[in-house]
Amino acid sequence: MVKYWHIGLAAALLVGGIISLFASPEPDGLERVAEDNEFIDKGGNVISAPMPDYLAPGVEDEYLSASLAGVVGVLATFGFVVLIGNVLKKWNTTS
Repeated sequence: MVKYWHIGLAAALLVGGIISLFASPEPDGLERVAEDNEFIDKGGNVISAPMPDYLAPGVEDEYLSASLAGVVGVLATFGFVVLIGNVLKKWNTTS
């Protein structure tokens, strides 16, 4: 099972980089409620997002920017999962 991780990563990259371009441009549920009730501008950002609105900063082409943001998100998540897996594996073998 472990030797097939690259298939899962390729599928996730496909979803994050290409299929995500077909996602609805409409706001999500929470954002829609905030817009409908006219309080969306009253809140502030606690921290700034590295890729606001799922677009890579500095990339002019909107499709390329969204695709790049998806790929970066998938790779960041994959890296985090591998890191946590390695930490847990070492922790499990030492105890």
